[in-house]
Formats: sequence, C-alpha cells, structure tokens
Amino acid sequence: MNNDIKQSITNTINSVDKELREISLKIHDDPELGNKEFHAYKILTEYLEKKGFEMTHKAVGLETAFMATFSNSKTGRRVGFVCEYDALPGVGHACGHNIITVQGLACALSLKALMEQGLVQGTVVLFGTPAEESTSGKINFVKEGVVKDSVDYAMMLHPLTQDGLYNQMLALDSCDIEFFGKASHAGMAPWNGVNALDAMIQGFDSIGLLRQQVLPTDRLHGIITNGGKAANVIPDYTSAHFYARSLTRNQLKELKPRVENCFKAAAIASGCEIKIKWSSMGPVEDVFMNDAMAMKYKHYMEQEGIKFLPRSEEEQITSGSTDMGNFSYVVPTIHPGYGIHTTAANHTKEFAKAARTEVAHQDTLRAAKCLALTAAEVMMDDALYKQVVADFEKGKPQ
Repeated sequence: MNNDIKQSITNTINSVDKELREISLKIHDDPELGNKEFHAYKILTEYLEKKGFEMTHKAVGLETAFMATFSNSKTGRRVGFVCEYDALPGVGHACGHNIITVQGLACALSLKALMEQGLVQGTVVLFGTPAEESTSGKINFVKEGVVKDSVDYAMMLHPLTQDGLYNQMLALDSCDIEFFGKASHAGMAPWNGVNALDAMIQGFDSIGLLRQQVLPTDRLHGIITNGGKAANVIPDYTSAHFYARSLTRNQLKELKPRVENCFKAAAIASGCEIKIKWSSMGPVEDVFMNDAMAMKYKHYMEQEGIKFLPRSEEEQITSGSTDMGNFSYVVPTIHPGYGIHTTAANHTKEFAKAARTEVAHQDTLRAAKCLALTAAEVMMDDALYKQVVADFEKGKPQ
C-alpha cells in the first residue's frame, strides 16, 4: 500500500476525531427508535453537506434514510459504507449504533480525501440506513436496486466484545401471529368460549418442543403482544410477534413452515381461527463475507496489533442478525466485528454504556482506518478486485 494513502487516511481520521466524538455522543444521548431517528438524521445530513458530499434526502422512500456521494471519476470503482443510528426500546444504544455511525463517517471522509488529493479514482457512497433493529431499512435500498446500481462493493463495521470476521450472522424473518376465538364468562360459562389464549400458549409450547428437533444454529423466540383483556373473560383474541433465524437463507426457508405448523396445530386443537403474516419486506439475510476483502482488512488490523481467532473457531460463534446481509448478496461485502473493551453482550444496558466510552470511540477509529485502507486497495488493485468478484460469484454454501 502506498504510504501517501496510509498517511492521508490517518490524517483525515485524526482531523475529524473530535467532530465524530461529538456526533457519537449526541446520537447516543438521544436514542431514537427505528424510522423515528429525526435528530440523528438532521445531525448526519447537515454534517455531510458541510463536508461537501452530494446528498440524497429521504432515500428509498424512508423519512430518515439518506445517501451521501462523492466522486472524482465516472469509470473508477465505487465503494459503499454504511451508517446505522436507531436505538433499542428500553436500553438505548445497546448495539452501539452511535459508533457504527462514526465508522461510516470516518471511512467515507477518508475515501473522499483520497479522491480530492488524486490518490485514488472512483466514487464513495455513504448509506444512511434507518431501523436496523426493527423494519430493516437496508432491505429497502436492496429492493429498490439502489445498492447494486450505486456501488461495486460494500463495507461496514460492527462493535462487539471481540474482533472477528466470520462470526455467524443469521438469516432472520419475523411474523405476527393472531388467534381469533370467542369470548365468554370464564366463571359462568367457559364452555361457550373459544380460548384464543389457550391456542397461543399451545403454540408456544410446540415451539419449545420443536427446538429439540431443529439445527443447533436455528433460533426461535417471540413475545405475546396481546394476551387478553381480563382474567374473567375467555380471550377471543391474542397476538404474538415471533422471530425465526437460521444459518443461511435456504435453511430459513425450510424452518419457517415448521414454525407455522406449530401455531396452525394449536388453532385446530383449540377451535380458533389463525392468521400468520411474515414480514412484508421479506427476510433479513445471513451475511456473505467476501474472503478477499476480509483477508485484507485482517492484514491491516493485525498491523495494529489485533489478533483474531482461527476461522474455524470464529465460525462456531453465533452472533445475531443484520440487514447488512441483504447487501452482501447483491454486491461483495464485508461486515467485520471489532472489540470495544467490554465483556457485556450486545443489547444490554452495559453494552450501551460501553459504546459511549472514549476507548470504544478510539477502537472504532482504529478499525475504520483499516476498513478505509481495505477499500482504497480494492479500488486501486485490479488483481485484488478480480479476486473480490470471483469470491462473490462463487457464492456462499447453503
């Protein structure tokens, strides 16, 4: 790698360190749920406009989505980075989306500076993607064809307890389940009722039994969102929200009918009517890590003193799910995890606290530097890009 490029990326990230820290704290301290990230959206779009990016507001029909683009060549390669900025109900930024925003900004600004200095030729796009924790805004970018039309490869970092490349990010789909029964006085004439809560509980029990028969990498979990209104009334309506996850999108397709049958059987047994509706946006797909780009990123992180587990051990670690997986099936993508000096698991108050620390901010900038170096090398090196494409076209084993 050209020393001028390394120095430029380092200088750019150092120059915006304090600005990015301020943005991170503002987003962290005002946690907004998915599709309602209006404050974060305003902070980010105003900042990027000031930095000279061409902005697309309310991208793909989402109020809090954006694209920030800079280019110095119509023929050069196009890299996409990603920001997330939604929080979780009750625990705030317990997945560290405030620092995910930082890594996206740092990388985009670094590539823009390289282009302005004439060190690389190409295009950088920063996708602002809302609602990763709920309605999965990246799916909108994919379905609209924007990702494939805008970039040749994509990258994003995610804070975790340790650095990793091949932790399993699962395919996921969610469904709403409704049972419709008949109300009756629970003490006076329960036999006249059709108990929608009994149906729901039986469905949950069947899911519990199903867990023994599914793959160890499958995950089934949900909550009852309406369990009835009064203990002395046979519930005539109940509802639940459920997640099904699998190692790959093909395995998920096989799992979903088995989930449905658990609840359909409960409807038959109880005499209820049932309605099952899977997400209208379709599933969140598993992450298809591009090996060529992953190895380059690993190389740069190792130069920073970071150590990784062997791939065979990383692949035994099941993380969660991310709509970055949907990006990864339309363009070559990497989605490395990086440690932020905490033992707390994601989606906990302790992780939210860790994501606010200065050490986590510096961990983010270090990883972002390595990601930006990787992006620049892919942009410049024809042989490397050829391998990136070959790895992508080979596909992911299902």
